[in-house]
Amino acid sequence: MSAITAPSATRWRATPGRWLSPAAGTALGLLLLLISLGVAASHGAFALGWREVLQLGALWWQGQPTSGEDPLSAGAQVFWHIRAPRLAMGLLAGAALGLSGALVQGLFRNPLADPGLIGVNAGAALGAAGFIVLLPLLGATTVGFQLGLWGVAGAMLSAFVLSLLTTALVWRMARQHGQVAVTRLLLVGVAVNALAGSGLGLLSHLATDSQLRALSFWMLGSLAPSHWLAVACVLPAVLLSALLCATLPASLNTLSLGEAQARLSGVDVQRLQRRCVALAALSVGSVTAVIGMVGFIGLLAPHAVRLLTGPEHRAVLPGSALLGASLVLLADTVARTAFAPVELPLGVLTGLIGAPTFLWLLQKRGHAVT
Repeated sequence: MSAITAPSATRWRATPGRWLSPAAGTALGLLLLLISLGVAASHGAFALGWREVLQLGALWWQGQPTSGEDPLSAGAQVFWHIRAPRLAMGLLAGAALGLSGALVQGLFRNPLADPGLIGVNAGAALGAAGFIVLLPLLGATTVGFQLGLWGVAGAMLSAFVLSLLTTALVWRMARQHGQVAVTRLLLVGVAVNALAGSGLGLLSHLATDSQLRALSFWMLGSLAPSHWLAVACVLPAVLLSALLCATLPASLNTLSLGEAQARLSGVDVQRLQRRCVALAALSVGSVTAVIGMVGFIGLLAPHAVRLLTGPEHRAVLPGSALLGASLVLLADTVARTAFAPVELPLGVLTGLIGAPTFLWLLQKRGHAVT
């Protein structure tokens, strides 16, 4: 079996009626993100109208804090201390997951590849959980974002290292005769995920009662505990990944024609592979250390962008980040409002949507991936 050979980077021009141009796709992604931010900002247990959200934004922009007598003061407290950091974390997490999904799919030249399916999420979760449970001297009595600045940084570093190792392991074991077979990739990913799940189970067994309760909630994935310290810790990692990804579209477009063709075109394939793996691990590891395991965003966002804009990575990479952020914000809005005051775990909701979608895609494209 051989890996999928992606279409040419200029294929969208051959059928302009079917796909958007890269510029139009990015513009559409920005518009959807703005709408998603507006919906997420105005909906919740404490409802805020669009006008109130705009007024709060204007006050912040002008540097005018609300006074205790201001009718918007209660809404301002809720918005700036609870909802705004949650929105910021959702935007960063969705962008990181969507971007890492596009990198993994471009690297494997397969639209069904996903960071979660090949062990990136599980490795990041194992690293963060190991840091939290095994280092009680740092005050690790609960999840990473409540450990303070150095605790968050340590959990993120552990998540990054373990996600990097698991991705490299899956990549090496899935390669056969210089190619990555989809069936082998999925099987190795299942095995690595199972191994990481066993490690998480062992850590749960070793955890204290408070750690166990926090880990159980954290492994389901949620934006609920987000605050500005966590956002400040995650922002540099996600921003660095996004900036470095901006240099990769041309190389990924060439790689889509096959490794041999990429080498003939002057692309250092091994260096490109290492960069993609490292960036995917950095972006996923940073957000997983804070919000827990949220799956399938990295599968759905790049796949949807490719359906609209084609395989051109100048559109796929930014479009996946924008759509991933929109999906996480909208899913989180549903999670915290559908059964209010009870809040659904974000990872459970994305799994309920993503898993059937993946099965449908696998059945639809089964003839093309084997």
